[in-house]
Amino acid sequence: MDATRKPLRIPPAMALYAEEQGVFDIIQKMVKKVLVDRPKDPIQYMIDHLSNDNDDVPRVFILGPPASGKHTMAKLLCKRLNATHLTPESVLSSDVSLLAKEAQSYRDKGQEVPDELWAKLMQQRLSKVDCIKRGWILEGFPKTREQALKLQMAGICPDHLVVLDAPDIVLIERNMGKRIDTANGEVYHTTFDWPSDPTVQRNLVEPEGISEEETGLRLIEYHRNIPGILRTYPKTSKKINADQPYMDVFSQVLTFVLSKPRSLAPHTPRILLYGPPGSGRSLQASLLAQKYGIVNICCGQVLKEAVADQTKLGEVIQPYIENDQQGGNSFFLRFLTNLNPTSFNKSPSEDFHLVALPAVTDRVFSLDLSDDVVIERLSLCMTDPVSGERYHDIYKPAPSSEVHERLQQNPRHSEQRVQARLDMYHANAEELDEFYPDVIHINADQDPYTVFEFIESYTVSPLPRPLPEEPTSP
Repeated sequence: MDATRKPLRIPPAMALYAEEQGVFDIIQKMVKKVLVDRPKDPIQYMIDHLSNDNDDVPRVFILGPPASGKHTMAKLLCKRLNATHLTPESVLSSDVSLLAKEAQSYRDKGQEVPDELWAKLMQQRLSKVDCIKRGWILEGFPKTREQALKLQMAGICPDHLVVLDAPDIVLIERNMGKRIDTANGEVYHTTFDWPSDPTVQRNLVEPEGISEEETGLRLIEYHRNIPGILRTYPKTSKKINADQPYMDVFSQVLTFVLSKPRSLAPHTPRILLYGPPGSGRSLQASLLAQKYGIVNICCGQVLKEAVADQTKLGEVIQPYIENDQQGGNSFFLRFLTNLNPTSFNKSPSEDFHLVALPAVTDRVFSLDLSDDVVIERLSLCMTDPVSGERYHDIYKPAPSSEVHERLQQNPRHSEQRVQARLDMYHANAEELDEFYPDVIHINADQDPYTVFEFIESYTVSPLPRPLPEEPTSP
């Protein structure tokens, strides 16, 4: 890089490294933390922040009306993400500080705890090691916009705000069936979550405040406050329908919590498409290249061009191309490396030349299609030698009998050769999935523009956080 000339030309390798390591986001988060916390020694603060390595731990608020399943979702999330479960009650009961005693004194008098005191309590609890290292899930707080603003002033901002929602009539019926285990405080339900252990059943009691009138009053209070809370977190909140099986709700909650916000970091798409013949790889690559101006590299086409140009590597590759065989990995790797992939975006679209360049791809998509559909797509495809138009016996039949009679089939599309190509693909598919553990599988047996929208959504947005491994039982 020549610092004396402008505009500066940044080597592609530098941009590639910065994107792979998330340098832009790391610096952005550090600066944000410094401005919020305003430490006396910013340098040491940033060193400590990097040492904690906790940028990706969950920081989640879970809100919702009574009986919407906040407690269940919070428990499931904490178990799956190994995060700390917090509620206003647990913060008060586990804290022996002067702040906690002051807050408890308000409660003992039947008074509301001041919002500023709640903010200080939460700030104190979230600064402990378990919340810093593992992240936290805060259930049922804040309850008002004023509390949310006080939390913001204290530097407490969630990465995700989950808002569970359901019709009031459903919530009232659900709340009336709630039962509490007096031994440990666990919540059960007479219809949806009744314990099988007779001992636990004997410990269950009906909690206070679950009558229809009392639940209705709490719902009115909730509906009055939730719009203000949502205005406080407009970009990090999401409403999720809680009137469905709880595992379906949890799946949606987990997907949202693992998602990352749109980043302002420069992003160069480096996309890899693979799949069986006839899965639409070339079409999807062309659509991506057309919309985003990225370079479309069809590995098979590039290799054929090398043969046509009579290069040295082309002469080596020629027998494999002519016989439709898979070549040796070593010279394919040499050939594709000579393309200097760090200088452009890629959308390779051949399925049997993907042994090269794993380090420079940031999105890998597998277009999945059953063998029957592949054979139907290819073996019934014909070409008009006069007009060059392609037809299909099912999806795009010839306009007249005259055109139909002169149609010819590409020899590669005969059922026997298609099956041979499928066998070759399946022989390598498992290894491809192992080689690309983060591959995104897409059902290619649908409208091609639906497939494109799916690919596009994963291309323009950051990939979700990796899911932690489930804890193994001893």
